Amino acid sequence: MHLMKKLLLIAFLLLQPTATGAAPARDAPARNAPSAAAQDHAQIRNTVADFVQQQTAALPGKVTYQIDEIDRRIVLPKCDELEAFLPAGSQLIGKTSIGVRCTPSARKEEAHDRSARTSGWSIFVPVQIRLSLNLLTSARQLPLGHTLQEQDLASQATESSQSGGFTDPKQVVGKVLRYGIAAGQVLREGMLRQPYSVTQGQIVQLAAQGNGFSIRSEGVALNNASEGQAVQVRVGAGRVISGIARAGGVVEIVP
Repeated sequence: MHLMKKLLLIAFLLLQPTATGAAPARDAPARNAPSAAAQDHAQIRNTVADFVQQQTAALPGKVTYQIDEIDRRIVLPKCDELEAFLPAGSQLIGKTSIGVRCTPSARKEEAHDRSARTSGWSIFVPVQIRLSLNLLTSARQLPLGHTLQEQDLASQATESSQSGGFTDPKQVVGKVLRYGIAAGQVLREGMLRQPYSVTQGQIVQLAAQGNGFSIRSEGVALNNASEGQAVQVRVGAGRVISGIARAGGVVEIVP
């Protein structure tokens, strides 16, 4: 009987869990720990949208844009602060790309745990930007050398994906056509020039001014020039000098 009680006690003790098996040690490394959080693509696209809205706010007309989806296979570390920028050579019109970068914050750079830092990265997001506005056009066929007047102008609603064009008649009235254009043609910067202040063969007034002196003389212009442009002038004895065309047929000689 005594032997039977002893065997039952031994069996009971063997069935009880040990202290170390009841709970894992506190300093044991966790298994299957989640990796660092990935950057939300929607947040990147929102950063691009905010940038486009801010940078195009001063443009005339109505701006519309479409931001491409980011490839889901692109996985970037989560960033505390995103910064959008316009890559060199890009324009905020038509098919373009907006850059978004993440630079590790100073707080993380100073952290002792290097593994906790966010790696710097950048990504370029394709964007299509369109501008809807009323652009000035020619009201009729106009010849080469014609000086534009208000009656020469009309306007039309245009959706453009390229820069250029005028919206205010004050921008073009008084300018001269570099070549003839058809009726209804949109006026652009390359079509126009300022009127000539000096024309080839014109007798011009030469003006030179310095410290305590002022000289006036005459000469013959050897080329056409708008105000502010360089002009060659023949003076007495066939000598040629250079100057800057000014209004009223005046050529300023800079000492």
